[in-house]
Amino acid sequence: MSRRPITWASPVTYALALAVAAVSIAPVVYVIVGGFRTTPQIVADPAGLPDPWVFDNYKRVLTQSDFWGQAFNSAVVAVGTTLLVLVLGVCAAYVLARYTFRGREALFTFFTLGLLFPAGAAILPLYLMLRDLNLTNSYWAVILPQVAFSLPITIVILRPFLTAIPRELEDAAAIDGTGRLGFLWRITLPLSKPALVTVGVLAFVASWNAFLLPLLVLSDVNLHTLPLGVQNFSSQYTSDTAGILAFTSLAMLPALLFFTFAEKQIVGGLQGAVKG
Repeated sequence: MSRRPITWASPVTYALALAVAAVSIAPVVYVIVGGFRTTPQIVADPAGLPDPWVFDNYKRVLTQSDFWGQAFNSAVVAVGTTLLVLVLGVCAAYVLARYTFRGREALFTFFTLGLLFPAGAAILPLYLMLRDLNLTNSYWAVILPQVAFSLPITIVILRPFLTAIPRELEDAAAIDGTGRLGFLWRITLPLSKPALVTVGVLAFVASWNAFLLPLLVLSDVNLHTLPLGVQNFSSQYTSDTAGILAFTSLAMLPALLFFTFAEKQIVGGLQGAVKG
């Protein structure tokens, strides 16, 4: 049996991958571990480990009613955004993938161009439009714009999956009496699970971490999400560095866990989109 030759490309690739992973993970680890320290410890040795480990910072954040209210608001916005992105994205991508009509490719190109349009560039006219529609200070003021800006990447990822499903499978389902909606629900969606998980996680994480849009449209403190809660906590406890790190850790934890558990599905979904 021939052995695979050793090349310098593999070690360099692994070294670069480890370096990128370290740069990405180190700030997250620092924030989480910093929450188990006291502020004097951080001032004395910013890069040190907890000595001793302190749990009061996390306990103090978890016992605040504001934190749980902000977590609830973030969950409502993120879940609502994710569900609408999945429903609307599947509907649009299914039509663009399985139906043939004049202007189909032009319409898909129109959605693709949405990837080139940064949300920050539209934030002011978007705020004015939401104000005129009396949607400010509501969950919809955050959910609807996030859905609109998430649809382009959703359609780009979903369309190759839906296109790759053989026509013969659809014809066989039609012979068995399954209509187009039945084919979508019973066959297309299960086969597209990796892509659905991918776009769902991307939409959830982006919504959970959104800061600028909620900052502009949610002036009511009772509707603030966790990213705004981090800002409020930082402003209120400016000198409590350890407490701020603990609050930040708990605020990013749900999105981090959600992304970690769905990592394999995300990789499969992106690979399918690239192959398509």
